[in-house]
Amino acid sequence: MATDAQILANQPNAQHSTGPKTDDGKAASCKNNFRYGLTGASFIVLDFEDQDEYDHLLSGLRFEHQPSTMTESILVENMAQSHWLRKRAIYLQDQCATDEELTLEEQQKQLALFIRYQTTHDRAFHRCLTDLLKLKAEKRRSEIGFESQQHKKAQELRREAAEKRKQELHKFALMLAEAKVDYQVLENFNLEYTNERNFGVASHPQEVQKAA
Repeated sequence: MATDAQILANQPNAQHSTGPKTDDGKAASCKNNFRYGLTGASFIVLDFEDQDEYDHLLSGLRFEHQPSTMTESILVENMAQSHWLRKRAIYLQDQCATDEELTLEEQQKQLALFIRYQTTHDRAFHRCLTDLLKLKAEKRRSEIGFESQQHKKAQELRREAAEKRKQELHKFALMLAEAKVDYQVLENFNLEYTNERNFGVASHPQEVQKAA
């Protein structure tokens, strides 16, 4: 932690790094933010760049990663912008190295700035790519879990259907066996009745003869 003496010593130095104070200085600083389009919230394709080329880049990334949600679409678009700004920083490095109007010190400062922007946007691209792949992996795991649950549910339904059919077949077999028993009882009854009736008819003439 800084001591009171260090804080007091740093206060005068801090006054020298408060940024531009005059209107012209502030305007120049603001222009620096948007001159090369490497910072700021709004992304645009500059006049010396090819809009069709950027559109082709964005379409290619969309085709490759097939975003299916709003978040995935935003990540893909951010990847396209980061890659484009990285290329812009590399282009400006080349332009800076050949700009004869700049002093050697100015070239070095500009070159260091553009290299920093290149690194920043390169990292931004890979960060978006990592987030996108992680998001898709989590989504796929969720889908696999859902598919697994559906598969288990379908298996359970098939087992229940097979068990129900087995019980129905068993019930039908019992009913069939009972029907066979009932049929056999009925057949035996009919046979006994027929025999008794035939016996009665056959013995009747003899009784008539004895009576005579």
